[in-house]
Amino acid sequence: MAAGLFGVLLLILVLLFVYVAAGVRIVHPYQRGVIERLGKFKETVDPGLRLIYPFVDKMRKVDMREQVIDVPPQEVITQDNVTAAVDAVVYFEPTDPQRLLYNVSNFMLAVTKLAQTNLRNVIGEMSLDEAFTSRERVNGTLRQILDDATDKWGVRVVRVEIQRIDPPQDVMNAMHEQMKAERTRRAVVTEAEGAREAAVTRAEGEKTAAILTAEGAKQRDILTAEGEALATRTRAEAEQFRQEVVAEGEARAIEFVHGAIQDSGTDDRVIAIKYLEALQGVADGRATKIFVPADMSAAMGAIGGIAELFNGDDPDSDSAAPRKARPARRTPAPAAATKAAPASTRKSASDRAAATDAMTPPAAPRQAPATPPRPGPSAPPAPPGR
Repeated sequence: MAAGLFGVLLLILVLLFVYVAAGVRIVHPYQRGVIERLGKFKETVDPGLRLIYPFVDKMRKVDMREQVIDVPPQEVITQDNVTAAVDAVVYFEPTDPQRLLYNVSNFMLAVTKLAQTNLRNVIGEMSLDEAFTSRERVNGTLRQILDDATDKWGVRVVRVEIQRIDPPQDVMNAMHEQMKAERTRRAVVTEAEGAREAAVTRAEGEKTAAILTAEGAKQRDILTAEGEALATRTRAEAEQFRQEVVAEGEARAIEFVHGAIQDSGTDDRVIAIKYLEALQGVADGRATKIFVPADMSAAMGAIGGIAELFNGDDPDSDSAAPRKARPARRTPAPAAATKAAPASTRKSASDRAAATDAMTPPAAPRQAPATPPRPGPSAPPAPPGR
């Protein structure tokens, strides 16, 4: 009897352990537990170890992670009557496990059909080109529509992405031709713009080169003209200085010769003879020019005096017949005449000075004064009577 009682207790313990083990539930961190007691919602439990009453309570676990639903491709007619196959992807995450379990029976199917319907509506309001270039707008519109529709289901739609838009083959070929034509047009336009910019750049370069060449030629001409002007001025100043020095030297020579003649007391008749000899030497050349003395009356008077000299007529002797005295002519000083006269006159004066120097007889050596006196204007001796 004791053995039978022990077996009953052991059976009770085993049944109690099985009952307790059947009431243990473990909720993972990414899950939430919904407990129902006798078919009625009791509570929502967080992750961890949970105990329920077996055969009385029931726990349903809901995955709270973000999930993905692949929307199958479907035929969509765009605004420009082009049929295209469009498929999308919907990302959602549960926010309320209770409403997700009790407000919709098959959430996946409901979201898929809802996404297909709204995708057809949104793409149908656009042209094919807009559908290709406005995917962000399509995604935003679909997400807003699905989020508003699934809010009562305890789900938040995170984003919607359009995977592919496949138009028919003939439309694809036309699009390829259009793209090829557009690329060709862009290439031609780019080449034309490059050629235009190159032509403009070359023209600007040639313009700049021409301007620089003209400015260089201008500067060269200006510098050449300035150099020639400076050279001409320098040559003129040098010639002026040379002529002044020559004139000053000739004047000093004439002054020395005239002083020597006055100091030596040379007779006027000797000077006249030397003067004629000098003229004969000047005329004895190959030049076609004839030098005529400026003072013709003085020259004729000198010739007459020489003729009387050879005839034995001495104008200074007492036996000579008295002649009427002629007024003396005043001539300017040789130095002043040489400085004021032009180059040809100074040359004649130099010749005359050389002739006078040749006619001057040798005098006794004497000490020349430090500064020879400048002779003033004097009257030449009256020529002898003819």
